[in-house]
Amino acid sequence: MPNPTTNFGWVMPTTTDLVTDLPADFAVFGNAVDSSVAAYTIKLAFNAQTGTTYTLVAGDLGKLVTTSNASAITVTIPPSIFAAGNIINVQSIGVGLTSFAAGAGVTITSTGATSAAPVLRARYSACTIICTASNTFTVVGDIS
Repeated sequence: MPNPTTNFGWVMPTTTDLVTDLPADFAVFGNAVDSSVAAYTIKLAFNAQTGTTYTLVAGDLGKLVTTSNASAITVTIPPSIFAAGNIINVQSIGVGLTSFAAGAGVTITSTGATSAAPVLRARYSACTIICTASNTFTVVGDIS
């Protein structure tokens, strides 16, 4: 009879093992894990952008990209970087409104007034960009 604590020769960890056996520098998509607590905790990493244009990069996965400028800001979603299921969060913390633009061959969908080019509604508005298929993204959140 197979041993229920093993799976194809791998020992299945207990809940305690998941926390105590993590290396100190363990990270998931750039988010540090705090192994000093009794529960699995993921800390959100940030990428602060202060210019008027920014193109998302693979390193933004699972992060909160903040935009801060007195003028309007355009965040471009590039082609061939992200895979279905990837998410990036964006928050406008400056007074300049943040809009989203599609890179070459990218399709953006949203409930914004211009669905292919949504804009964060106001200062402190936030959204999540979800890659739904190759070069196809849905932007959901506080957009206009």
